[in-house]
Amino acid sequence: MNTASVLVSACLGGKLCRYDGQIISCPRVEKLVRDGKAVPFCPEVAGGLAVPRPPAEIQGGDGKDVLQGRGWVQDIKGRDVTDAYLRGAQAGLALVQRLGIRRAILKEKSPACGVHSIYDGSFKNRLRKGRGVLAAALEAAGVELEQI
Repeated sequence: MNTASVLVSACLGGKLCRYDGQIISCPRVEKLVRDGKAVPFCPEVAGGLAVPRPPAEIQGGDGKDVLQGRGWVQDIKGRDVTDAYLRGAQAGLALVQRLGIRRAILKEKSPACGVHSIYDGSFKNRLRKGRGVLAAALEAAGVELEQI
């Protein structure tokens, strides 16, 4: 039986999944994963994107807009990667539902995991308020969101 009570952005747990191929970690999140209290998940990799990959930003809104078909996700090379983000969000949603997880700790600023802020779509390192695609899907399902 799974005792994990939290879904976490896999990159925060030290997993190699970031767009730039770098490993980052958060000691608090790593401990939760080690202790079996958290499940690491990367929606971008789950959606079929490679590591490393070109950076991507949401265009035309935020994650909620992407889920509703009003926005899209584009990488810096101009490719539409929306479908990968939608697949990843659906996989994350299915995972929390299957495991009964009601809380998520997510990587801020990410087009998938951003809780309060995401990049503005200009690829000029400018932030704006909004949620990433996975964060918006989890919020709509009633999952409590925390940012790191």
